[in-house]
Amino acid sequence: MSGISEESSLEFKRAPIVALLLTGGFVTILNQTLLITALPSIMREFHISASTVQWITTGFMLTNGVMIPITAFLLRRFTTRQLFFAAMSIFSIGALIAGTANMFPVLLLGRIVQACGAGIMMPLMQTVFLTIFPREKRGAAMGMVGLVISFAPAIGPTFAGWLVDQYSWRILFFIVLPIALLDLVFAFFYLKNVTKRTFPKIDVLSIVLSSLGFGGVLYGFSSAGASGWSSAEVELSLIIGGAALICFIWRQLRLEEPMLEFRVFQYGIFKLTTMINVIAFSSAIGAEMLLPIYMQSTRGTSAFESGLLLLPGAIAMGIMSPIAGRIFDTYGARPLATIGMSIVVVTTIPLWLLSAHTSFIFICVMYTVRMAGVSMLLMPVNTAGLNELPLHLLPHGTAMTNTMRQVGASIGTALLVTIMTNGAAHAEGKTMNEALVHGINLAFLVCEAFAVLGLGLSFYIKRAQSKKQPAETASVKGAG
Repeated sequence: MSGISEESSLEFKRAPIVALLLTGGFVTILNQTLLITALPSIMREFHISASTVQWITTGFMLTNGVMIPITAFLLRRFTTRQLFFAAMSIFSIGALIAGTANMFPVLLLGRIVQACGAGIMMPLMQTVFLTIFPREKRGAAMGMVGLVISFAPAIGPTFAGWLVDQYSWRILFFIVLPIALLDLVFAFFYLKNVTKRTFPKIDVLSIVLSSLGFGGVLYGFSSAGASGWSSAEVELSLIIGGAALICFIWRQLRLEEPMLEFRVFQYGIFKLTTMINVIAFSSAIGAEMLLPIYMQSTRGTSAFESGLLLLPGAIAMGIMSPIAGRIFDTYGARPLATIGMSIVVVTTIPLWLLSAHTSFIFICVMYTVRMAGVSMLLMPVNTAGLNELPLHLLPHGTAMTNTMRQVGASIGTALLVTIMTNGAAHAEGKTMNEALVHGINLAFLVCEAFAVLGLGLSFYIKRAQSKKQPAETASVKGAG
């Protein structure tokens, strides 16, 4: 059985490793949303359209989504130090390219290079944390990961909005660059190798199919919101991506050493918690997208002001994630999942009853409480699923959950944009603002339906865990 024993995990200090990985994870994930409020400035400087500039964000997420499945292979092929140095070095090079870009294609290239490094960091961080912490402390450890996953992208638009108002958009890259470089310097002295290599064979066809499959599906759903589901571009992307994914999964099930192990879904609770996690994360991303549109289009607020609406929710998630992790270590995932999802269900109701005159404070409070509920279940539910896997499957499990989260967010965002657009277009007898509010209300109504589904699924966590617990415990002991 691969992996390191619990005794050997105590031979090094965890604190420096945790600090290094959290810092690297924070700056890489922050870049997912950091440029959202800077897009108008970039459009003016390079004289490009909105449909062109959106590739700065879409290209980053697409590349990130393609890299994550490949990381499952990389984690078994290279050491912890090798992967960390590669990820942060690639990310730093991308930041330098983007920050000094004198034309839009160069800026886009820098973002894609950044995303290659960022796609490695999150699965690496989760796998290392699950390896160096014993089972009874994994909840608190993954709570810190949850803080990074939720807080970094949520604070990005607000932080960037203020900086762009004061300085050039380029400063966004030159702020994260020295942090990444300092992280590399400290890693040289303090980062240890904690994962075990199994040296799997490189299967080029799997890499090609994975890139085509996940890239095609993510691109198709990302483009559907703007281009429409019936556009040839979207349909062709989804057909090619779907066919490549089917071939990729079929090949992985036949390979002796698959690049991404789909058999992790044979573990009942892992399959269940992955579904809940996708619903919760998509719900969070959906609200982060819809509310700024509502504020700027119907209330006439600036990007920075709409970012301020989301800031308390980001802070609430940052506070709650570590607390939820510690509660998970004591009481398990089910109470956190049911309470958290119940909060999401209740606080989504006012959001599908918005009007053009709903109080800013009221919306801010509902959103903040809602995000606190999301933070109660995201990482605890994720950890509960990963805890069922033996150590040698953890790289596959973390890659799979991150991939599903990325795909779920892309599909969810496209679906909500389509519902909002169609709802506004078919709102007869209403002004333009009233029609848009109607479309946003319909989108939040769909969010509510998915939240109710997630709440129903959360009640089955204990049942699924109790069925698999003996085998899972044995596998962990065997690995340790």
